[in-house]
Amino acid sequence: MTITSTFFLSIFFLSLSLSLYHFQFHPSPSQTLPSNTTTTTQNYVVRFFQYKPHHHHRRYLQSNLRSDGWEWIERRNPASKYPTDFALVSVQDSVKNVFFREIGKLELVKDVHVDMGYKRGLLNKDHKNKGGSFHDGMKRPGKIFTKMSFSDEEEMEGEGKRRSSCSTNRNVSVRLGRELLGKRAQVTSMFGAEDLWAKGYTGTKVKMAIFDTGIRADHPHFRNIKERTNWTSENTLNDNLGHGTFVAGVIAGVDAECLGFAPDTEIYAFRVFTDAQVSYTSWFLDAFNYAIATNMDVLNLSIGGPDYLDLPFVEKIWEITANNIIMVSAIGNDGPLYGTLNNPADQSDVIGVGGIDYSDHIASFSSRGMSTWELPHGYGRLKPDIVAYGRDIMGSKISTGCKSLSGTSVASPVVAGIVCLLVSVIPEPSRKDILNPASMKQALVEGAVKLSGPNMFEQGAGRVDLLESYEILKSYKPRASIFPSVLDYTDCPYSWPFCRQPLYAGSMPVIFNATILNGMGVIGYVEGPPTWHPSNEEGNLLSIHFTYSEVIWPWTGYLALHMQIKEEGAQYSGNIEGNVTLRVSSPAAQGEEDRRRSICVLQLKLKVVPTPPRAKRVLWDQFHSIKYPPGYIPRDSLDVRNDILDWHGDHLHTNFHIMFNSLRDAGYYVETLGSPLTCFDARQYGTLLMVDLEDEYFPEEIEKLRDDVINTGLGLAVFAEWYNVDTMVKMRFFDDNTRSWWTPVTGGANIPALNDLLAPFGIAFGDKILNGDFSLSGEQNRYASGTDIVKFPRGGYVHMFSFLDSSESGATQNVLMTSDMTKADSPILGFTVMGKGRIAVYGDSNCLDSSHMVTNCYWLLRKILDFTNEDVRDPVLFSSSVKLHTSLYEDDNQLPSRRSDVNFSTYSAVAGKELICRTDSRFEIWGTKGYNLQVRGRNRRLPGYPVIDLGKGFNATFGNSNIRPPKFTMRNNGDSMRKTYMGLFYGDEPDAPMLVGSHWLVPAVVAAIGILLLCFWRIRQKPRRRKKGSASGRLANL
Repeated sequence: MTITSTFFLSIFFLSLSLSLYHFQFHPSPSQTLPSNTTTTTQNYVVRFFQYKPHHHHRRYLQSNLRSDGWEWIERRNPASKYPTDFALVSVQDSVKNVFFREIGKLELVKDVHVDMGYKRGLLNKDHKNKGGSFHDGMKRPGKIFTKMSFSDEEEMEGEGKRRSSCSTNRNVSVRLGRELLGKRAQVTSMFGAEDLWAKGYTGTKVKMAIFDTGIRADHPHFRNIKERTNWTSENTLNDNLGHGTFVAGVIAGVDAECLGFAPDTEIYAFRVFTDAQVSYTSWFLDAFNYAIATNMDVLNLSIGGPDYLDLPFVEKIWEITANNIIMVSAIGNDGPLYGTLNNPADQSDVIGVGGIDYSDHIASFSSRGMSTWELPHGYGRLKPDIVAYGRDIMGSKISTGCKSLSGTSVASPVVAGIVCLLVSVIPEPSRKDILNPASMKQALVEGAVKLSGPNMFEQGAGRVDLLESYEILKSYKPRASIFPSVLDYTDCPYSWPFCRQPLYAGSMPVIFNATILNGMGVIGYVEGPPTWHPSNEEGNLLSIHFTYSEVIWPWTGYLALHMQIKEEGAQYSGNIEGNVTLRVSSPAAQGEEDRRRSICVLQLKLKVVPTPPRAKRVLWDQFHSIKYPPGYIPRDSLDVRNDILDWHGDHLHTNFHIMFNSLRDAGYYVETLGSPLTCFDARQYGTLLMVDLEDEYFPEEIEKLRDDVINTGLGLAVFAEWYNVDTMVKMRFFDDNTRSWWTPVTGGANIPALNDLLAPFGIAFGDKILNGDFSLSGEQNRYASGTDIVKFPRGGYVHMFSFLDSSESGATQNVLMTSDMTKADSPILGFTVMGKGRIAVYGDSNCLDSSHMVTNCYWLLRKILDFTNEDVRDPVLFSSSVKLHTSLYEDDNQLPSRRSDVNFSTYSAVAGKELICRTDSRFEIWGTKGYNLQVRGRNRRLPGYPVIDLGKGFNATFGNSNIRPPKFTMRNNGDSMRKTYMGLFYGDEPDAPMLVGSHWLVPAVVAAIGILLLCFWRIRQKPRRRKKGSASGRLANL
């Protein structure tokens, strides 16, 4: 055997060993699915570009799909006699990929989606299991759906107790609730419905579609039930749960004890939920199509959930409103948490309704805004649109009599009844010319009464006012408008969060996202860019860039203001006032010659202060946050068993809003970064605050952050979360409605990515899941599903506490622990100095997140910022007893690793993406890669600061770095349909494997052979090196 052949043979064996290991380490789905899994088919919604009869779509698919293993599902319901734009098919898992490839080539097919199921919890007497799609950490059957209305005094008492402990619901008690319950008036009289009844307006000839649990044909409370249709798999039209009957009673009931708003409204009851409270997207799509075909006027949907990426459902809502059906929907019962808006009420073309009590306080259960569709790269819209009474509302029982219910699903029919009454005000021949989803929303929000106390994301425009909206509609002329029409920084607390922090030069743009309402037509166009008109000379200090909908459809669009104070305003203090105007046009209506045109006006009154010092400025990293949807992002606190998803936005103004207020109270100015870390100038900020982040990091970000901290003196504060692959595997579940596996994309935070980011500083987190109480600096704290610190540099200060490890491996150790054994202390909090900068890390973010907080740690955050911003050291936190004399160290191959069985690039804004600064960064770097890392070579003056070098400027090329880049080990499973269809996390992703003997034995033997051959080759090479000199050196470098 020659030396060369020996070398290549050894390399071959080493490569073979790695291949064998890789092959055995990544089992196929068939190997990892539980043995008791019998599901072999899955139902899909196939959408077409055109409406055709059912049999036409069926023939088209049968004649063009050559593969077997799929079946057409016949839908026998009232919509079957009308053309449709979708088909429902069943596909065997074994032929799924072939089916997708074939159907993806068909010209008439728009897309394919899993037929998702809805699960609602309503009217349950078992309050422990009431509502929602999750119970005890497990998902119930059906699509994710939040909790619904609840009943009577027992639930009211429970709500009263929760309310009394919540600062957002002021001066409300169980006693007050019971007094109101005893003496309340009819909800109709609270809005003055009798005044319109006296004028002869009672909802006559208004077609009201109620999507719910059905109704009984002979119910004595209704005089005008026109049609009942069943869209479920059950053979009944009756309501066996009572919710649909109650909703109909609030809208059109005639019983004297529980009057509805529009007693002569024509009721069309769509039974879309079974007795088990389950529904499917395909049922809704057929029912929606039927509502369009039968020309409904108003549609009430007292349902909702967090999945605004169920495109068949969302786009069908757009089609419903585009066909001039006014949709009213409940905003959700997930309050008092922020960022909990439900879909479809969060859509701009839908009237989203929140709930209040009879004292005009926001109900504790009512979901809060903002919308989270736009995050992390923009800013949410104002929702709810309006609020209405939703506590202890009287409505009809299943067969006879009245009862009370609470919830936004009750407030929604209150508004739907008001809408029916208002529709009947307009003479029938001209209704469709005047009334549409936009004009009705204009009448409601412009007529609403703004409540004192709640902010805009709690109440929207305010409490609906029937009589004021009636006056608006009486003289209504088709026009466009902006909602909200005023942004006033001096109007606190209504304009929270904007009124909590003034503008100043040099900050990230402040984004305000308004909605364009176009009552002139279903489609409209923005004619030219919006214009800023300052009312005085100081207004020229404000620079506004606009992003907006050039095409407005259906009925609505968006107008986002990106506001910055110019450099010359660095020392200005005062108010800036003026108007933003926007020209909107729509095609001429029937009988008109000219296009319809309207000028929309948004009034601004902004407060401006001098640019604060660097030590008071904090930058919040929003860019690296990932939330549900589209991926299964698990909750941060594993103690919370009834809400398994992280879906509240993780934004300063959603579930971190109390933390934001706390920082403002402490004198800090907090800005948001929705672009990569290369897109901010570190010399302007005291600290970069990174909390509960799930995404990866570009190599350029890692390099720049290292430079920012060590050379520029940027402070860095990191609040991590749990990450444990074995626990994630255990959280994987099979959803019987989508017939697919749901796998967590990452842990509470992406610890492997964070470790890459912190590697230049010698810091890393581990994979423990720690829980327990501890005392620090006189404060009692709860560590809830946090992680541990496993690497930290010598000379730093590290605090350790004894906790239980609830991860899979930790739980096993806890079981084996005897009574005389003591738990080892785990490092959870660390402080260190790196060059000119200072770093603080903490392993848990639950104490900052108001969603599931046990105890807050705002005190700790303030002390951390004292250190990272100004090097102020608390004597307890920096006690000599916690100073490290030797480094904490963990070998890199022992650090938590990324899951190799999840296609993370599907959900990431980093993996597989281009680094670019977006429209939420400073205007001057939009569309670039940001600020460079090299030695600064030219000067640029920034607002309010001395001359600062910014080097080559923007789009600079990053040089080579010796920093270890992120180790992306994500495997592409080759399923291109993931990017084509919206069933993003419904693929058959295998569990992360467990390493057992059969996995490593064969590769180890092969590797050993390769190493022996390589050693033999190197021994033989030694005499040849002496002979060949430099040539052998070149060969060695190979």
